[in-house]
Amino acid sequence: METPRYADPLVIAGKTYHSRLLTGTGKFRDLEQTRQATEAAGAEIVTVAIRRSNIGQHPDQPSLLDVLPPDRFTLLPNTAGCYTVEDALRTCRLARELLDGHNLVKLEVLGDEKTLYPNVMGTLKAAEQLVAEGFEVMVYTSDDPIVARQLEEIGCVAVMPLAAPIGSGLGVQNKWSLLEIVDNAKVPVLVDAGVGTASDAALAMELGCDGVLMNTAIAGARDPVRMALAMRHAVEAGRHAFLAGRIPRKRYASASSPSDGLFF
Repeated sequence: METPRYADPLVIAGKTYHSRLLTGTGKFRDLEQTRQATEAAGAEIVTVAIRRSNIGQHPDQPSLLDVLPPDRFTLLPNTAGCYTVEDALRTCRLARELLDGHNLVKLEVLGDEKTLYPNVMGTLKAAEQLVAEGFEVMVYTSDDPIVARQLEEIGCVAVMPLAAPIGSGLGVQNKWSLLEIVDNAKVPVLVDAGVGTASDAALAMELGCDGVLMNTAIAGARDPVRMALAMRHAVEAGRHAFLAGRIPRKRYASASSPSDGLFF
């Protein structure tokens, strides 16, 4: 019997979601394709790069809110493209102003333009300040379990370690680090960055991650809407597999039918 989706909710900052797939809104052909892919993914939380997306700061231009209205989706403003603590703080404050007091944000403080790896020290500093200002911070970070723990202790509502560099499509390259983070976290752990195809998303979920956030893997696919659907099924399948519990790995075969008790 199929398990109802609502039986296994994702809870972030006290709010319940049925989908564990979070999607970005950049890199699509146009706003209509953004809408179609988001709906195919079944996403309920969508990231918005405040420095690149129009959510009302340019009233004479098409707005993302026209196709992804806040009454249907939880908007997750992010600080993509911010390389300093000050820029990240300023961007989050602007998002709260544009979205009428919206406090849920995704923090990124980047340290390198080539790899887009996080600046860990800057991330910790910005997270501490944002939490002090009443923001609910979901934070992009490295796969360092110690840093993940520090961000949780600061008060972040979710930690989002990379599986591989942003946009690389390399898949999960750091399985043991992710397992360590998942095993010790008391807040949701969501893989952010590195997913390339459906099997990558399924593996992240099978490791016990609470969700996956992706943009390039969907928007950069030959057929973004179909890939969004594939990712939706992969995340759901990976979660069910994790909850079901896989069989132990063995070097040798184990017959699926016992040899004792045969009728001949």
